[in-house]
Amino acid sequence: MQPINTALCSYGMSGHVFHAPFITVSPNFNLYGVFERTKNEAQKNYPKVKTFRTLESMLIDDSIELVVINTPNVTHFDFTKKAINAGKHVIVEKPFTATIAQAEELIQLAKEKNVLISVYQNRRYDSDFKTVQKVLNEGLLGNIVEAEMHYDRYDPVLSYKTHKETPTEGVGSIYDLGSHSIDQALVLFGMPEAVFADLNSFRPQSKVGDYFDVKLFYKSHRVILKSSYYVREALPGYIIHGTKGSFIKPKTDVQEKDLQSGKIPGSHNWGMELDTDSGLLHTEIDGEVIKKHIPTLKGDYMAYYNAIYQALRNNKQVPVSAEEGLNVIKIIESALKSHKEGRVVYL
Repeated sequence: MQPINTALCSYGMSGHVFHAPFITVSPNFNLYGVFERTKNEAQKNYPKVKTFRTLESMLIDDSIELVVINTPNVTHFDFTKKAINAGKHVIVEKPFTATIAQAEELIQLAKEKNVLISVYQNRRYDSDFKTVQKVLNEGLLGNIVEAEMHYDRYDPVLSYKTHKETPTEGVGSIYDLGSHSIDQALVLFGMPEAVFADLNSFRPQSKVGDYFDVKLFYKSHRVILKSSYYVREALPGYIIHGTKGSFIKPKTDVQEKDLQSGKIPGSHNWGMELDTDSGLLHTEIDGEVIKKHIPTLKGDYMAYYNAIYQALRNNKQVPVSAEEGLNVIKIIESALKSHKEGRVVYL
């Protein structure tokens, strides 16, 4: 079948690291164009790519079938709406939108225009998360009692990306890193009944949230999502306790680091963690208590783009649907409300 002509709305870190390498490696896609207002950075790596100076000029190009909205969070709603109205299929970087109302409007518009929307939640394809998901799916821990997930960093200096540090819609760690953790929690456990959140800012001069502690309430268990920019000694990314046992897994997917170093997706040992980063399983199987490290599954962001191709060409299920993106925003809005009002918010 014909490769999908794809255009990026920017060629910063996201375009250069997370999208262009996969689009160009896959025979199912063609990196047709990039929106760059003044520079020609994409052409340095991909000489055949077409550079657009305005979003409007890119969206009227009939050769483009798929547009990736990988611009600052505050632009997601406006840019996605324009792309849908232009009849383009859309991949939107997380967070999908800043508000529930925006997400619902885009979902309805996409249905009217008969175009696909998918939210780029690449952390579903991290090696560590895939391994946690396998352990839970196999029932190795029994009934889950508590799950704690960390997305921590040690980065006390404000980001050079001013759009991430300017208090506008959709900004702050709950939208940035929180979108990943919330999405993973919803994949594993579904929508909770209620949310309680402590959101804060601890870096000097920070004007946006850089810390969150969110608790999701389910009938049978609790899920805790935490993030801080002041964690020099990394905690496990995943701590899962069940009625039969526990699974502890470091957050150690290698794909982002490899992409930043220029490694080509699909090359030798792609997505493979070190054996020393494997997770610890301590549980009971067939009456026998076991405690051992288990192999980590291979991380594979290409699986997302493969699924996009199948959705567009063969009417398969969309990876990370707009509705799933909306659910993440529902949790974020509930967390913001919980923090503001100091109470548990029921969904």
